[in-house]
Amino acid sequence: MEKIKCLALLSGGLDSILAAKMMLEQGLEMEGVVFMTPFSRCGPELIESFRAKLGIKIHVVELKQNYLKIVENPRHGYGSQVNPCIDCKIMMLRAAWRLAKRVGARFLVTGEVLGQRPLSQKKDKLSLIERRAGLRGKIVRPLSGKLLPETEAERMGWIKRGGMGDIQGRGRGKQLDMAKMFGVSEYKTPAGGCVLTDPCFARRIREYIKYNKRMTVQDARWLLAGRHFRIGGSKVIVGKNEKDNMVIEKLWKSAKPKPALLKVIDYIGPLTVVLNPEEKTLETAAEITARYSDAPENESVLVSIKNGRDRHQIKVKPMSKVKVSGLII
Repeated sequence: MEKIKCLALLSGGLDSILAAKMMLEQGLEMEGVVFMTPFSRCGPELIESFRAKLGIKIHVVELKQNYLKIVENPRHGYGSQVNPCIDCKIMMLRAAWRLAKRVGARFLVTGEVLGQRPLSQKKDKLSLIERRAGLRGKIVRPLSGKLLPETEAERMGWIKRGGMGDIQGRGRGKQLDMAKMFGVSEYKTPAGGCVLTDPCFARRIREYIKYNKRMTVQDARWLLAGRHFRIGGSKVIVGKNEKDNMVIEKLWKSAKPKPALLKVIDYIGPLTVVLNPEEKTLETAAEITARYSDAPENESVLVSIKNGRDRHQIKVKPMSKVKVSGLII
């Protein structure tokens, strides 16, 4: 007898892991897919954790420029911040189905819970997403399956409705009980992986869209790094800590064209980059860089500047806290 294969969409959160476990309990063959976007990365440790928890092959699919287009202008609007949940889900499901056809999977499995997310997980929105993705009846949502319309997998006898759940709403009690039953102890919190739901980061995105016509993958990487300041037509990005400095240096080395790079010479402090640098902007950026260094507040310090082929130093005093707070995004 042919063993039916499904493809599970995995986010790292508890719900998608439980959904996959429920389908494995029904004796299905399974492969998993994890999506990476310019705003979310999954390291090898996450992939390995999925393999360990589920014992299945994991595929990684990157969504790049087309994903950024929906962040800038989502057809179905935003969630609480700049999270284009419905458009994002449609894009991921379409990409997952292309993969499913390549690996011989008959249907998709997600960890969606009816009513858990106000924008994308109401019954009418789940139906809309299926239609827009061209996947009517091909998406199984095991956690809420008993409350949702019959799927193709049920009609064909590939899965049993009795083996699915009736979870709805934002409560987590049933999922936590299931996690204990399945022996799942490590997982991300709900929505913990989507930086687009963060109000502070959302301000950066909105500010970016205001000043730029088209977001690139490189732009997205810069948006994730450091503290951001707008000075005229320039964007100033200042490292928050040593780890942030390492990220900024790596991005600077690979950037084309290269932004200006600033650093306080005699004190521990941040790396700063200036996108679209102007001479007046560089002086202000140097003052901000000094502000976040260990330099005494009223002491002039030397700041090194690399701007294209130009290399020079300028002496500045750290910017005041009040002035800095007026420039930060």
